[in-house]
Amino acid sequence: MMNYSSGPPRPGTPHGDEGRGRGRDDAAPAVRARDLTVVRGSRTVLRGLDFTVPRGQVTGLLGPSGCGKSTLMRAIVGTQAKVTGTLDVLGLPQAPGSARAGGTPIAGHPTLRTRIGYVTQAPSVYDDLTVRQNLDYFAAILHPGRAAADRRHEVERVLADVDLTSHADALAGNLSGGQRSRVSLAVALLGTPELLVLDEPTVGLDPVLRRDLWQLFHTLVAERGATLLISSHVMDEAERCHRLLLMREGEILADDTPDALRTRTGSETVEAAFLHLVDAAIAAGRTKETTR
Repeated sequence: MMNYSSGPPRPGTPHGDEGRGRGRDDAAPAVRARDLTVVRGSRTVLRGLDFTVPRGQVTGLLGPSGCGKSTLMRAIVGTQAKVTGTLDVLGLPQAPGSARAGGTPIAGHPTLRTRIGYVTQAPSVYDDLTVRQNLDYFAAILHPGRAAADRRHEVERVLADVDLTSHADALAGNLSGGQRSRVSLAVALLGTPELLVLDEPTVGLDPVLRRDLWQLFHTLVAERGATLLISSHVMDEAERCHRLLLMREGEILADDTPDALRTRTGSETVEAAFLHLVDAAIAAGRTKETTR
């Protein structure tokens, strides 16, 4: 893997056929949300969010546990219920709430399933299968009828991507937590997706493995033209992103680059900038309450 640096590489032009966009509109963001809202029971989990996720970059979705990061990611990939507002994914516009009126929401639509890779917080693998068997199984589901030789080639590629070739024939249930997380990431990389949605993929990993995964994330952007949306509550990972969405209590406090956030708040780090924005939001809320 490439040498690690503390900041993200500058977004560039991807190389090779895999980075040419497969007929996409490169001018449009990978994700655009307007008034995106999710209500669960009596609780509003996402509160009218407006944001974009640029193509060909690593966008970090950061905030404390319980702020709505996972719910937002599920809305983008189409597995979240009771979503209202407008959500455009990879250039396909659709109002999520239109499904109740008989329409088909684009998020989660079959036309996007091979174009989006999704990794949940909990590893999604079969413990009684080997790593290679897991990947071959999911590759067969992703592209039914594909030649076995082509599937094997793709499985070997993603095994190398996540550095699990030496564990390919080990049972998934016998792997460490970090290794199982990498198997889930390898599943998401099958088919060379344009958009990768990764829910806290580095939680519980040792520093060396975290570094190696971030190197891989930036390689996917630079060499394959992929777009990555990565959630975390670890603020030092914000410095490795091209752009950031900072969340708190179901709202987006900021949508900007790390440098711009530091400049805007006069802070030395993104963590300090986030805390500054949180304090400002709390103060604004108190002012609003006292003026009622």
